[in-house]
Amino acid sequence: MAEIIDAPQGGYRFIKGVFQYSAGVAALPGYRVERVRFANPVPLLQGFARIAETLRAAGRPLAAFCACELRSPAPFTEQGFLDFNKAYAGVLSEWGLLARGDNPVARANVCPAIDPPATPGFHAFSYTVPDAAAAPSFVIAGSGEVEEGRGNYRDFTVALGDISPAGIRMKADWVLGEMERRMAALGFGWADTTGVQVYTVHDIAPFLPDALVRRGAARHGVTWQFHRPPVVDLEYEMDCRGVHSERVVAG
Repeated sequence: MAEIIDAPQGGYRFIKGVFQYSAGVAALPGYRVERVRFANPVPLLQGFARIAETLRAAGRPLAAFCACELRSPAPFTEQGFLDFNKAYAGVLSEWGLLARGDNPVARANVCPAIDPPATPGFHAFSYTVPDAAAAPSFVIAGSGEVEEGRGNYRDFTVALGDISPAGIRMKADWVLGEMERRMAALGFGWADTTGVQVYTVHDIAPFLPDALVRRGAARHGVTWQFHRPPVVDLEYEMDCRGVHSERVVAG
């Protein structure tokens, strides 16, 4: 069963995940999640500085930073991903967000297959703001077709190496189920989503009607991004959110 932890200093609760990110976040009563997307990816350290600046301008503490979406140049090896995650989590530690040993910030990290950024950076981020009348809001972290926290990816990847239509469908079904498991842990479902994103370079059209639309995952459409998951040999990733306040700023 998923472990849910309150982060009252940030105004949200989160699903305990792996060291580099939580599996999802939801605003606590009296708060709402806001999402900010950069017009172009912002390199990692510059992006952290932009996030801190945004939080200060909003009168919010660094602890209000609750989710982000990253873009990387190409899929990492497992060791390369571990090294990147240590550097990323190091900044969160400096911000005091890992004080109790758990990472509360949900995250997606994917790799554009065409015109990728030169270095890893931020595509979007989310944070909480006080709002006594806010509707419930949440962000579910990205997941590829592998159970996390098992020590490695390769040994636990669904249909490893199978990029046939049947193999991609198996991967998609597992990821859809994981999105549902994470949402359910926070008390949500597809009916509560305002945005659903799919990241793959493989054709989703053959299973879009049955796997996503009839399931309720496409009630506002699906944003298909021609991106790869962040680790070599993963082929399909999704994230989703129920966020009612979003804006775009210069990258």
